[in-house]
Amino acid sequence: MPITTCIFDAYGTLFDVAAAARIVAAEPGREDFAEKWPQIAQDWRTKQLQYTWLRAVAEAHTDFWEVTQNGLDYALEAAGFTDAELRKRLLALYWELQAFPEVPEMLTMLKNAGMQTAILSNGSPDMLAGAVESAGIETLLDDVLSVQDVGVFKPHKSVYDLVGKRFSCKSEEVLFVSSNGWDAAAASGYGFYTAWVNRSDKPMDRLPWKPQHVLQDLKDIPRLAQTVK
Repeated sequence: MPITTCIFDAYGTLFDVAAAARIVAAEPGREDFAEKWPQIAQDWRTKQLQYTWLRAVAEAHTDFWEVTQNGLDYALEAAGFTDAELRKRLLALYWELQAFPEVPEMLTMLKNAGMQTAILSNGSPDMLAGAVESAGIETLLDDVLSVQDVGVFKPHKSVYDLVGKRFSCKSEEVLFVSSNGWDAAAASGYGFYTAWVNRSDKPMDRLPWKPQHVLQDLKDIPRLAQTVK
């Protein structure tokens, strides 16, 4: 069945989650942070995701902003930083994450091909609105869907249900794209046609399902979406 709807994870897929730490590392007077920023950015993202999974299993849902702060607090403490101003600066930048360079053109090509496009994210609506506006891609998306509407984080089935409810499409009509291997795999198990954007050349997650495609970036998404029959 042809693809009619392209759905994207937000953080790490459309938006560069390491951008906040990278920007701070380049600021004057941040030499100590600059030495450790790659590990801090990695720990921040890892803990952010781990906390969503743990909360989903424990049925202790909260706003994504809280787990984002919790993840950063862990990462900073692990690196030996206690500076409140540094924490405030990093969190402020998270609302203005940079989109990956290929994102605007890729979304434009999908819209020109008549595709429906949307984000499906763990992010809260206000966080996602800030990132979308900062990236300047508001007009290239038909909607921004948040797990806040179902009260549980990915990869719970009810999150993926949001796509069909919003676009009245069958799962086979959806190309789901994520930089998280586990997310792409779970979406494949749900019934979506999936692409994993493996920017860091990581191994495939050992799960019952696998994404149909593995890409290094988003440039080939328009071509892929139009070749599915």
